[in-house]
Amino acid sequence: MATSLFRNLTLSLLLAAAALPAAAESLAGSYLAARQATYDSDFAKSARYYSHALAQDPSNPQLLESAVLAQLSLGRLDAALPVARKIVADGLQSQLANMVVAAGMVDQGDFRGLVQAIESGQGVGPLVDGLLSGWAHMGTGDITRALEAFDAVAEEPGLGGFAAYHRALALASVGDYEGAEAIYSDDGNGAIQSTRRGILALVEILSQLARNDEAAALIQDVFQGDLDPDLAALKARLEAGEKLPFTHIRSAADGAAEVFFSLANALRNEASPDYVLLYTRVAEYLRPDHFEALLLSAELLEDLGRHELSVETYRKVSAEHPSYHAAELGRAEALRRAGRPEAAVEVLEQLARRHGDLPVVHSALGDLHRQQRDFAAAVEAYDRALSLSQPQDSGRWFLYYARGISHERLGSWEQSEADFRHALDLNPEQPQVLNYLGYSLVEKQVKLDEALEMIERAVAARPDSGYIVDSLGWVLYRLGRYGEAVAHMERAAELMPVDPVVNDHLGDVYWAVGRHLEARFQWRRALSFVDADSAEEAKPERIRRKLEVGLDQVLEEAGEAPLKVANDG
Repeated sequence: MATSLFRNLTLSLLLAAAALPAAAESLAGSYLAARQATYDSDFAKSARYYSHALAQDPSNPQLLESAVLAQLSLGRLDAALPVARKIVADGLQSQLANMVVAAGMVDQGDFRGLVQAIESGQGVGPLVDGLLSGWAHMGTGDITRALEAFDAVAEEPGLGGFAAYHRALALASVGDYEGAEAIYSDDGNGAIQSTRRGILALVEILSQLARNDEAAALIQDVFQGDLDPDLAALKARLEAGEKLPFTHIRSAADGAAEVFFSLANALRNEASPDYVLLYTRVAEYLRPDHFEALLLSAELLEDLGRHELSVETYRKVSAEHPSYHAAELGRAEALRRAGRPEAAVEVLEQLARRHGDLPVVHSALGDLHRQQRDFAAAVEAYDRALSLSQPQDSGRWFLYYARGISHERLGSWEQSEADFRHALDLNPEQPQVLNYLGYSLVEKQVKLDEALEMIERAVAARPDSGYIVDSLGWVLYRLGRYGEAVAHMERAAELMPVDPVVNDHLGDVYWAVGRHLEARFQWRRALSFVDADSAEEAKPERIRRKLEVGLDQVLEEAGEAPLKVANDG
């Protein structure tokens, strides 16, 4: 969407800047700066520069729509609304402006105006218009026309699931729980139970029908043993006999918010993050406590590299929300990716004090400490996570695996190996564990036959993983099977062409088969890719020494076993 907004305007503004004095240069400069900011997903700069450009050319259609886009991406619908209304008032065609104006009507409770706008062609698209029309009629109290609108959407190919879900929510919102449950029970509407929100809406509907046992069983069957605090609390309330209120849709405005969230959720893996963000921002605006919309917005902003905006969005989740911990985990990760690891640790430590009984909190803290190379603190956090987790928890293998890595980095090999093997007891074919343990055995030059078998299983599971293919080549090299190692190491270098360790390994293998010129080339490549993060593992000083005197001399100087043959190629 964003790209098409700029194509027609660029050349004309550049020509204007070349031909006219200061005013035109200022307009072109603001436009070009805004355009670059949009491409960089820097929505704040984009909004500021488009505002400057509009001050000089207030009726330019492309500038108007671009300004709406920037403000909406920031979640500033109040700022986007006046510009969107001008676009509509000027008679310009813009689905984006129509969407923002529609959101404004819902926010003001002007459902009759929204019905008229949609019927007059001031729409967003067939699916949004159909569902939004249904909720607008709900807002006017015309339930019959609302259901007709949802039914009309159902007639469109591929849209039946959306229609059924919103029809069920609409019926439940007015107390017709039997009708809502009947829609869920229809075999043809199975898709509406494929999302967390869809399931939890049904849970509340069943509870309203005095069917708490079925509702609790549904939670257990769908989510198995991995119940977060929200689900666990909900299940406990059901088992205690409490009739849960229907909270998923409390008003027509909530229904409209669900329209935009439903579409965003469906598009999550189909469209670009900046496009999906437009829909989540509208859902947030119409329902500020829409937890899932807030989390999805934050995740999309992370995908776009706007980590500070992501942090800001996570912070909107109330500390009283049952899934507040999920938002804080997301905020910590966004802070880490923003280059603020100390702030991320502080968030997780505070969360551990507030939700100290949740294994996932301590696991996340362990992961962060491990990423920051504080392996002792990581072990302590993983110890706590393991003590709190249940034997049946599906992610328990990862805690042993991560703690094993931390022990290995601390030089505690016996504890490390025990953790890796415990992880494999729980998940015998897990390729990451097979590879890490196998590679570690290779590096220690012990149990090489077992290491080879482990790594071969890992490669079978992940044939396109450069790290794992590298491990296979390296274990063959350690076993003296240099000719066999070549193809695997070359494949690893294809998969990870700029990894210093992989290139270094390929150089060693080439040297072992007598291809010394190619070996030196790979070692030079390896050195060119070494950075602060990879220096410890890549060992650049050793690579430089190999370039000076060759691999055989380096092995002798290090007291390591010599190559078994001079050239088996």
